[in-house]
Amino acid sequence: MVRKRQGGGEPVPEIREVAFSAPAGRPSGVEVLTLAELRERADACRLSTPHRPGFHHLLLLDRGRLVHSVDFREHVLAPGDLLWSRPGQVQHFGDLTGAEGRLVLFEAGFLDPATAAAARIEDWYGPPVRHPRGAAARRVAEAMGQLHQEFGELGGLPLEVHLEVLRHLLAVLVLRAAHPDGAAGDAGSCPAGETYLRFRDAVERGFTRSRRVADYARALGYAPRTLSRATEATAGVGAKEFIDRRVVLEAKRLLAHGDRSAARIADRLGFADATNFSKFFQRRTGCTPIAFRDAVRGGAQRVGGGPLRPV
Repeated sequence: MVRKRQGGGEPVPEIREVAFSAPAGRPSGVEVLTLAELRERADACRLSTPHRPGFHHLLLLDRGRLVHSVDFREHVLAPGDLLWSRPGQVQHFGDLTGAEGRLVLFEAGFLDPATAAAARIEDWYGPPVRHPRGAAARRVAEAMGQLHQEFGELGGLPLEVHLEVLRHLLAVLVLRAAHPDGAAGDAGSCPAGETYLRFRDAVERGFTRSRRVADYARALGYAPRTLSRATEATAGVGAKEFIDRRVVLEAKRLLAHGDRSAARIADRLGFADATNFSKFFQRRTGCTPIAFRDAVRGGAQRVGGGPLRPV
C-alpha cells in the first residue's frame, strides 16, 4: 500500500505488515531456516525495506558480519551473537552477502504460556541483540542445532508428535536466549516485576488512548506511585517517561515509513490536534516531526543536534 505525498511527487510506502506463512507441508507456527536459504528465496529489496513482521525472529549468526536495524537502531552482529526481534517492531536487514547463520521464525502462540512467561517473549523493550559467551554460547548453539535438525526431519515422527518436539526444543532455545548469562534473578518473578509487566502490557494496548499514569493506575488497581516505582526498578525510567517513549517510538515509525500528515498522526496517537502533537514530539526529540521525517528519508545521521535513537 502506498500513499502519494501531498502536492504530488513520488509515493512513499507505508510500513509493510508481514504475517507468518508456514512453508507448504510444514506445521504452522514455526519455521527454521539458514541465512543461505533466506537469500535464495527472498527478494533482497524486500528484506532491506523497513517492514513490521507479526512474528518473532530469533537469529544466531555463525559466520561473517550482519547489520540489522530494529526500530531506528542499527545493530552489527558478530559470530555467536543472537538477534531477537519481536512482533510489531519495524526492522530491515542489511547486506546478507557473506553472513551465515540460522534463523527461527515463530508466532507467539506457538509456545506454551509458562515458557512464554518465563522467557518474557512479549517484552518488546528487551535488548534486540544478546552476546552469549563461553558455556552459555555453546548451550545456545546446541539448542539451535537440535531445533534445526528436528525441523528438517519431518516424516520421522507422526505430525502431532513432531510438532510437540519442535515446541519443546524451541522452548529450550528461547529460555537460553532470554537468559544468556545464566542469571538466576528475573524481574518478572518479583512483585515489582509483575506490576511492571502488567503496566507494560496495558501501555501497549492503550498508549493511543491515554498518556496519563493515573488512567493506567486506576485500570490496574495500583497507586500511580506504585507503577512509577515498579517501572523505575525494572525499566530504569518512571511510568510517565515509559508511556511517552512508547508514543514517540510509534510516531517515529509513522513518520519514517508513511506519508500521513501531522494531523492524521496526531489523531492516530490520541492528540487533540497537530499542534499539540508537534509540540510533544519536539519536546521529546529536539526536532519537529517534519525535520525528523526529512532527516530519516534523506539518510541523515543527526537530527536536532543528536544522533537518531530509539525511545
